[in-house]
Amino acid sequence: KQAEKAVHQKKEQSKTKCRKARRRHINLVAEFNRRQRKNIWLETHIWHAKRFHMVKKWGYCLGNSPTEKSYRACYRAMTKHCLLQDLSYYCCLELTGKENELLTQLARICSIDTGLTFAEACCLSGRFEGSLNLYRADRYPEDMLGPVTFLWKPRDGSENRQLWIWVHPALKQDILRELKAIFQCSEPEEIYIPEPVTTSIQEEKQMDVVLSLGKKRKKEDKEGEKAVPVKKIIGDGTRDTFQSYSWMSQTTGIAISDKTMEILRYRLIGPLSHSVLTETLKAASLQTV
Repeated sequence: KQAEKAVHQKKEQSKTKCRKARRRHINLVAEFNRRQRKNIWLETHIWHAKRFHMVKKWGYCLGNSPTEKSYRACYRAMTKHCLLQDLSYYCCLELTGKENELLTQLARICSIDTGLTFAEACCLSGRFEGSLNLYRADRYPEDMLGPVTFLWKPRDGSENRQLWIWVHPALKQDILRELKAIFQCSEPEEIYIPEPVTTSIQEEKQMDVVLSLGKKRKKEDKEGEKAVPVKKIIGDGTRDTFQSYSWMSQTTGIAISDKTMEILRYRLIGPLSHSVLTETLKAASLQTV
């Protein structure tokens, strides 16, 4: 009887992990994935979260203003050194197809009266990036969609070309809808199908960690009960995970792909920007098969 009494009086072991266990890499990845369900993080999120006031806009978590008085440092970097900005939250739309067909249809959503177009010689060669304003098809100067920047992939001898268009996340759905309409891309070419969830011992442990972390931070929040094993989040703040991300036209042969969060974008400002790129990027040796 005394032994049974001692067993009942024994306190249940706490499920809360110590800080060292919670800071392990495998636990951090599970916790980060759980916190990115509503607002996607950029690649530089951890760096910005320690130094900036973060805001949630357009489905992303972005740095708004620095926590320290670093405005003079940023201005000094822009005027004398180099300042880097993370613009990966801009959405990238890739167009692939014959050059003549691309230029013919793209001419309907822009005008030479506003400046450069997609057919500008310096931009068409792929040497320079261009910027222009887009309008609804054959509606210039009315029904403006918004400003975009574009870059052609240099020619490789084939008549097929690749064009990357970067748009603001607030304008992405309207511009994507207009591009699919002028190129008659209605059939999805690729649809993301999530991998089946496996129930291994390691993933079950990760589930327990996520559940315990979720309940500890917010007891009334039931999101922790719907936690998933550690997997890379596919998609972005402007696209649903299970939505198609590539469309193909059977009539024009043009393919439209949503490359958001797959092609990162950084902006370097300052007189030493070219020197930084030269020291950072190294030319790869060509290997012929």
